[in-house]
Amino acid sequence: MKTELMHIPKPAGTVADILEAKGTEVYAIGPRETVYDAVVKMNEMRVGALPVMEGPKLVGIVSERDYTRRVMLLGRNSRDTPVADIMTAEVITVAPGTSLGECMHIVTRSNVRHLPVVEEGQVVGLVSIGDLVSAVVAQQVETIASLKSFIGSDYPN
Repeated sequence: MKTELMHIPKPAGTVADILEAKGTEVYAIGPRETVYDAVVKMNEMRVGALPVMEGPKLVGIVSERDYTRRVMLLGRNSRDTPVADIMTAEVITVAPGTSLGECMHIVTRSNVRHLPVVEEGQVVGLVSIGDLVSAVVAQQVETIASLKSFIGSDYPN
C-alpha cells in the first residue's frame, strides 16, 4: 500500500521581507579578535552568531556552537584563541530575494542556524532559524484569520 504525502505549501515571502521587519543591522567581529570578545559581543547583542569580517569582506561566521565545540570542550582558552581558529570559514549565504521556503530547506539540510544575507558582495543582514520560524508562524496565523473570515464564523480559541 502506497502512502501519499500531503502537499505542504512552502512559506511565501523572501529574506528581504524578514530584513524589512527586523532591520539590517549586522553585528560582526574580526578574525584576529579573541573568542572571548566574540562571546561577550554575542551576549551583549543577544545573538547566537556573528559574521567574521575583514573590512567589508565576509571571511567566516562564529557561533555559540563553535565556542562550545572548538573551545570549551577542547579546553582552549577563549581569551587567547583568535576567532579565526574556531570560525566556520565556508559560510552558507543567501540573497535578499531568496524565498523563505528555500531558506528553511538550507538550514535543515545544512544543519546551520544563521544565514548571512549577501548582496553584490556585501553583507546586508543576517537571518536566523528563529527569524524564519517566526515568519512562517506569522503567515499561518494570517492564513487562519483569513479562513475564519472567509467561512463567516469565529471558532473558539
